[in-house]
Amino acid sequence: MYLGVVEESRRERKKQLTRRRIVMAAVRLFEEQGYEQTTVAEIAAVADVDPKTFFNYFRSKDEVLFNDVERDFDVLFGAIAERRPEEGPGEVLARAVQTYAAHRRPKVPRREPAELSAAARLALTTPALQAKGLYLLSDLQRRIAAELLAAFPGRLDQITAAAMTGAVIGAIQQASLASVQLGRSQDELWEAARRGLDVALHGLVSVRPPAESPDPSGERTSSS
Repeated sequence: MYLGVVEESRRERKKQLTRRRIVMAAVRLFEEQGYEQTTVAEIAAVADVDPKTFFNYFRSKDEVLFNDVERDFDVLFGAIAERRPEEGPGEVLARAVQTYAAHRRPKVPRREPAELSAAARLALTTPALQAKGLYLLSDLQRRIAAELLAAFPGRLDQITAAAMTGAVIGAIQQASLASVQLGRSQDELWEAARRGLDVALHGLVSVRPPAESPDPSGERTSSS
């Protein structure tokens, strides 16, 4: 039995390495020659895999950049459905996001800042990928809002659920994107996502710039 577990672990590591090799090859080709000009056959060749192997991991070339988007959403939706009696909608949504993050992060392959930046740059500057990203984000927000409405029947209206969901997901997405564009690490990306959630939960008025104190010249300077 022990040998079987070891073998299964070895196979899983090999699959993760193959997936990562395909992703890195695709990002490199997309940057060098453009997304539209790059074919699956070229990605497979650079990744040193058969084209059939590519399709074992991804249904299309755009999924190379969005392959993790649909993973484990049942954890997020399940956390909303299992709301606690004392929780309000905002508390349920916050807990669900935190539960999902705790579940997903240990399973996400480590990526260097340059790789994160390249993927974000492609998603933001390639029309086809922009459209795909916006669709996936909008669909996720719609599904979360529907789960919130189901968790609070007769107590939450559709507009409020949509606004709450948009505030939380939008804040997390934009904070994460800013971190990536600044060339921050993957751990810093996750911290940025946490800060985005915090701002969404506590409101815009909770954000305060560093306190300033006067200096001898009469200029106001930051206390930090």
